[in-house]
Amino acid sequence: MKFKKIAALAATVVLSVGIFAGCGSQQTSSSNKKKVIGFAQVGAESGWRTAETTSIKEIPKLDSNFELKFSDGQQKQENQIKAIRSFIAEKVNVIALDPVVETGWDTVLREAKNAKIPVVIVDRNVKVSDQSLITAFLGSDMEEEGKRAAKIIIDKFGKDAKLNIAELQGTVGSTAMIGRQKGFNETIKNCPNYKIIKSQTGDFTRAKGKEVMEAFLKSDGNNINVLWSHNDDMAIGAVQAIEEYGKKPGKDIFIVSVDGTKDMFKLMADGKSNGIVECNPLLGPQLLDTSKQILSGKLKDKIVHTKEGAFTQEQAKKELPNRKY
Repeated sequence: MKFKKIAALAATVVLSVGIFAGCGSQQTSSSNKKKVIGFAQVGAESGWRTAETTSIKEIPKLDSNFELKFSDGQQKQENQIKAIRSFIAEKVNVIALDPVVETGWDTVLREAKNAKIPVVIVDRNVKVSDQSLITAFLGSDMEEEGKRAAKIIIDKFGKDAKLNIAELQGTVGSTAMIGRQKGFNETIKNCPNYKIIKSQTGDFTRAKGKEVMEAFLKSDGNNINVLWSHNDDMAIGAVQAIEEYGKKPGKDIFIVSVDGTKDMFKLMADGKSNGIVECNPLLGPQLLDTSKQILSGKLKDKIVHTKEGAFTQEQAKKELPNRKY
């Protein structure tokens, strides 16, 4: 009888050790599993966007515990919505969205929330009826960029100068277009003789920027003093149009743009543009850090702004070697 009790006790101990060993091996397996970030990108409309994509695609190189699934939306919201639904089906750990426009995201982001997948909005923001659909925002202060662009012009000409301004808008409905336009317009309110005589979207592309600037020059070429472009690529297209029209960009027409791409700095160093407001596209490290904070339950800030500067023509040659995109 005593022997049977000892045997039973030994079996219990062996079984218990086996159970705990099993739990331990499952935990080890789970902890070694890579975390997956699903990134729904706008597209590849500019050099800035390409630099952003490259930076975010390097996340697995920065941390081998992370994997990235990438989708190119090709400038279409419906493509991005499909990508998000695909990420939900694949049960990624974090969804990152760089939205083509601000509105129309409530339904799909609610699907992500119901699936308990946190969403980080990158670069451009969204407008939703329920802020709990968004876990964090990572990107630039677009209104501040517009204000800085206006300040470059005011610092050059003064508040009382008479200026006719042509505006190349970004994609209509995008955070960048809305914020930059608002910040710029609010800042020049104190300059009664500054007038925006032309304003049209160039969709953030070089080709469309050139096309729209050609139309501006054809209808009002002799009256434009300043070109205010919502991004560098449209401004680069506009520089080509201005030269083909027979005017000197950077001299006959003062040019200010946003982004800070290497191509635009080259033009500015050559005297063909006058001011750049930086918008940093190298968001990979910050997206990785934000994702880690979210997944560990230790998110510090729901809004994470990138550090950026502004540059004039005089600073261009010195800054050009530092450009990484």
